Amino acid sequence: MLPEPILEIRVFAPATVANVACGYDVLGFAIDAPGDEVVVRHSSKPGLRITTITGDDGKLPKDPEKNTAGVAALDFLRHLGMLDRGIEMEIHKKMPFGSGLGSSAASAVAGVYAVNRLIGEPLTKKQLLPFAMAGEASADGAWHADNVAPCLLGGIVFIRSNEELDIAQIPVPQNLWAAVVHPDIEILTKVAREILPKDIPLNNATQQIGNLGGLLCGLIQEDYGLISRSIHDVIAEPRRQKLIPEFYKAKRAALSAGALGFSISGAGPSVFALCEGEETARKVGDAISKVFSSVPLTNQIHVSRINPKGVHVVQEKINK
Repeated sequence: MLPEPILEIRVFAPATVANVACGYDVLGFAIDAPGDEVVVRHSSKPGLRITTITGDDGKLPKDPEKNTAGVAALDFLRHLGMLDRGIEMEIHKKMPFGSGLGSSAASAVAGVYAVNRLIGEPLTKKQLLPFAMAGEASADGAWHADNVAPCLLGGIVFIRSNEELDIAQIPVPQNLWAAVVHPDIEILTKVAREILPKDIPLNNATQQIGNLGGLLCGLIQEDYGLISRSIHDVIAEPRRQKLIPEFYKAKRAALSAGALGFSISGAGPSVFALCEGEETARKVGDAISKVFSSVPLTNQIHVSRINPKGVHVVQEKINK
């Protein structure tokens, strides 16, 4: 048997902002940090084993069948008929649970991407999407690609159909930045979904469709004015804002500091603002942070361009 060219690989999967205000379950983008890291290596023992998990305070199972990274990797290996392949996996959680930053998606994406790379990349990044989706769905029970797709592919991703996984990457304006602030509270996606309305008035649906179309056009045309006019959520934000202390005060502070628009990242509690330029983004992040600090709530600021890479290799050990 020929020696394996890669002995061990470490990958990084970034945090993501889902919904982007008006694109509930159909729009998301990746940021530079935070994110999760996964390490995989070949093993003489058959099957996938998770040997180490850090940063989870003991909350995550090492059973691959019950772990998002493990489920994604197993689904992929099953597809290839390689479930007996000996692989060890380490998971290093570097973002909080229930943060609204796609923590489960990052682990799932990192797990399947790392294993695919370790065994010689039989599938493309895009072909890994359904396996990463299966991993995330094992955590929150929902099938939506607005975290997984941008985490995997990078950039801003629009999902025409979650069922068919029909996705498109949207051009990113050159000077578009994001300020993301995470207040230290936890909101479970399941809870945030349960408070949403089951039926939507036609006028709200029309507004939301117009805003989503406007945002996509604004991004494609690099029209920051149109982007700003379109970052409005009339469906989820009015219900979910009550889960985040001083949400509207933080929104006013962000807009006063120059943000193009402001809303909830995914299910929350993280919030995001899109901005034109790094300087404005840093001012906006500080303004939002001050509001949460006055509650008082400790919080973390992440200022970033839209991450074009998505999941990527950090380190490889090659068999020479």
